[in-house]
Amino acid sequence: MGRFAPSPTGHLHLGSLFAAVASFLDARRNEGRWLLRMEDIDTPRVVPGSADSILRTLEAFGLHWDSDVVHQSDRLDRYAAALARLERLDLTFACSCSRRELEAQEADAYPGTCRGGPARPGPTATRFRVDDLYGDRKSVV
Repeated sequence: MGRFAPSPTGHLHLGSLFAAVASFLDARRNEGRWLLRMEDIDTPRVVPGSADSILRTLEAFGLHWDSDVVHQSDRLDRYAAALARLERLDLTFACSCSRRELEAQEADAYPGTCRGGPARPGPTATRFRVDDLYGDRKSVV
């Protein structure tokens, strides 16, 4: 099975077309299905009409998918339920660190600033808790 998951933020660019062709050919070579998932949950970046434009471009190059196109925006309830389950299992935590702050630390991994709770009020990102090789609870970005 193969899949292609473009973001509808404009016309399909050449690099994405190459990725689609490679995925399509790999699926066909292995007698698998080729699926499309439109990554349209970053709504401020979605350009109206670009999803249709992407599909027309794929068709023009002979790439045909084997099922209905899945739109991530139609599955928000599934994502919310999965996140809630991870939170109940204490596998996530809220982090108030900005990307700029994390980049400034020049660390190879997340430094753990918010493992005990957000460092300040305001917007947060959700981070996953994982065990390191020594069994201590750590997190990844």
